[in-house]
Formats: sequence, C-alpha cells, structure tokens
Amino acid sequence: MGIKRKRIVVKVGTSTLTNESGKSNLRNLDHLARVMSDIQNMGHEVLLVSSGAIAVGANKMHLPEKPHQMRMKQAAAAVGQCENMFLYDKFFGEYNKIVAQILLNAEDIKQEVKKENLANTFSALLEQGVIPIVNENDSVSYTEIESEDKLFGDNDMLSAVVSVLCQADLLVIFSDIEGFYDADPRLYKNAKLISRIDQITEKTYALAGGAGSRRGTGGMRTKLQAAELATANGIDTLVTNGAHPEVLYDIIEEKKVGTLFAAERK
Repeated sequence: MGIKRKRIVVKVGTSTLTNESGKSNLRNLDHLARVMSDIQNMGHEVLLVSSGAIAVGANKMHLPEKPHQMRMKQAAAAVGQCENMFLYDKFFGEYNKIVAQILLNAEDIKQEVKKENLANTFSALLEQGVIPIVNENDSVSYTEIESEDKLFGDNDMLSAVVSVLCQADLLVIFSDIEGFYDADPRLYKNAKLISRIDQITEKTYALAGGAGSRRGTGGMRTKLQAAELATANGIDTLVTNGAHPEVLYDIIEEKKVGTLFAAERK
C-alpha cells in the first residue's frame, strides 16, 4: 500500500539559514535541500518559503551590523536574495532538482487577479516537479520591512498564505526552539513543550511572548498567526526546530515532533 501523497510547505527563517557569525549555514542548507529532494522523490510535492535575504546580504556586503536605514535594508535584501538563490540552486541541483524563485509583496496577495495568477504559477511548477522557493520581495516592498504590524511577519504569515494559495496539506514552520512551550524555554528551565494545540485562543497568544532570535525578527506570536490562518483553511501546521532538517522525515511518518496545530475539519 503506497503512502498518501502530500503537498508540503516548509518555512525556514534566518536563524536556520545563518550561523552565529551571520554567514550562511551551509550544513543546514545542504541538509534541507537533501531531505526536501528525498521527500519529493517519495512522491510528495514540496515548496520552500525562505527568509534571510537581509541578514545574508548584510554579511556579504561586510556591513558592521544589520542595517537600519530603509535603503540599506533593501540593498542588503537584493544582494542576499541573489546569494540565497545561488546556494539553493547549487544544493538542490546536487540532488538533480530544479528550483524556481518567486518573490511576493502584499499587493500580490490582495489583488484577486494577481492571486489567481500566483496560484496557477505554483500549480504549473509543481506539476513539472519544480520546487518553488518563495520570499517576500524586500528590495521593493518597503512597507513590509518598516511596518510594526507586518502582513507577512518575517515570512511566517507568508508561508501560511502560500499554503492556502497552493491548497497544501501540511505547513512546517522551522523555528530555533523545539516548538510551542507553556513559557519561554530560554528563560524558564521548567518550560514544557505543548505537543498539540487544537484551538488557538487568546490564552495561547498570551503564552507566545515577544520577539524571536537576534538574527531574525519573527517570534512565536507570528507563528501562531500563521498557524491560525492555515488551520482555519484545513491545513495542519507544525512548528519545530530547524537545526536538524532531517526531522522532516519524522514529520512525514507522522511521528510526534514539535507542536502540531491541528487543522479545522469542516
């Protein structure tokens, strides 16, 4: 009896893609490409939503710190996106896979015609066995970079939007901790991992806390917002640690990993 074919969206953030010095984490990138390629070989369809353009660009441009000025953020994003896609093309190419770059901004999602075109593009790429790699178009999308209440929230929300557009079966959001805890595990040693959440409530948000790692901008709250959108559209959402991309195998085999936000069944 064959496995059930799934359409899976994987979101990786800056903390997964870069190391402590801010350079590209080549081991993680290679592992991620290998595992996603292998999962596609099993018969699944995979899409990748990738952050990290500004951080990678800033490092490549030898900037002393992450830029604060809008024009420098956008310049770093342009350089970093080029570097990221070069590496993705290289690593996925090692496993005989073709990747495609798709850059989005808020207007692409708000306008129905653009949204339909995007859905058609994703569909065509997946039909051809191509792995779409999606990021926000930071080099032009200034409103999203500078807004306090970002529409996409460090690409967590973008990954949920992409999941809905593609009618995905599963959204996997890689974080820099094991999943969703009842307290911040970096501050409280007794914090306990919550393995399953069936409904996201105000109490859940109250547990989420504030910002994430120092290299990224998204925290657990943005992951909750993404999970809320995805699960409302019938998409199971799983948040787990991206330090070891091989965990995707366990997720495919439906082993207990991280925190599962169960989809609403209608």
